Amino acid sequence: MTLIKKAATAAAVAALAASTAFTASAETTKLRIQTHYAPETVSGKLAAQYMQDIQDMSNGEIEVEMFYSSSVVKSVETFDAASTGILDCDMTGGGYQTGKNSAFQFVGDIMGGYDTPYQQLSWLYFGGGKEAAAPLYNKYGMELIGWWVYGQESFASSKPIASVEDFKDWKFRSPPGMQTIIFEKLGASPIVMDFTEIFTALETGIIDGADASGLANNVGLGLYDIVKHANFPGFHSMPSDHLACNKAVFDAMPAHHQKIMKVAMEALALRTALTFEKKNAEAAAQLREQGVTLSQWSTEELNKFRAAAQSAWAEFADTPEAKALVDSHLAYLDQLGLKQ
Repeated sequence: MTLIKKAATAAAVAALAASTAFTASAETTKLRIQTHYAPETVSGKLAAQYMQDIQDMSNGEIEVEMFYSSSVVKSVETFDAASTGILDCDMTGGGYQTGKNSAFQFVGDIMGGYDTPYQQLSWLYFGGGKEAAAPLYNKYGMELIGWWVYGQESFASSKPIASVEDFKDWKFRSPPGMQTIIFEKLGASPIVMDFTEIFTALETGIIDGADASGLANNVGLGLYDIVKHANFPGFHSMPSDHLACNKAVFDAMPAHHQKIMKVAMEALALRTALTFEKKNAEAAAQLREQGVTLSQWSTEELNKFRAAAQSAWAEFADTPEAKALVDSHLAYLDQLGLKQ
């Protein structure tokens, strides 16, 4: 055998050995994740893209079993299901956990706070938000991986919602938390119910309207097939959907898997904000053609709502974790010129 052939053979053997060693040492992370979004909604499709991204970027080392439409447990139970090991990660939002600690309101939906997803995300990543939120999640055995914020929500309603006055005696679906306090003060009658119950409640007249999601997601849910009024652009609520994982599970993951999941969440955040800029505008045009009335609030009415919302923050922040988060938000909002 010539010297060249011997060298080639040795190189091939070495490459095979290295390949075999890599395969044998490759670590696998298997995750069970639940979201409240249906797979056919815009957010459901974005969640699916995130799962595909982390699997692809990990070369298949991260494997995900995904559950949509809160198919394992109710939306509000997802966080506890992850912290106790029934699931591994919760892809709903902190707003569902306000009954556990009021601080979750201020990582779930900072009502009357930021105007755009970009402002809200900048607080999380560059304004001290992650540092302020981490102790809250860790207290309950969870790790905050990141946020994805689709922008201001729009109501679905059987009557016009064009001013604060229109809230009087309006019976609508509300998520749990501070929102019920704000809207009760403004004369509305909020009814807390699960995300998955909204369509039937509207259809049967149990409620007159719903605070469900952004305009495009509401279209995907079929809400405007039942009621013919919405407000757009939205103003009242901009939920921060989170990905939060069982801390023990996350801590046991290889460092590169952890980083893939966190960086991919930043990509999902940008993709979500940009997608909904376009999707909401398309949905608005479609709804107008279908005879749905879209009401845009005046600056005066918007300021009335912002003042009412921010006045409720101190009242709702009744734990040390909540007070720390409110202080962090107010300091950052002051920098942005949005503090009332």
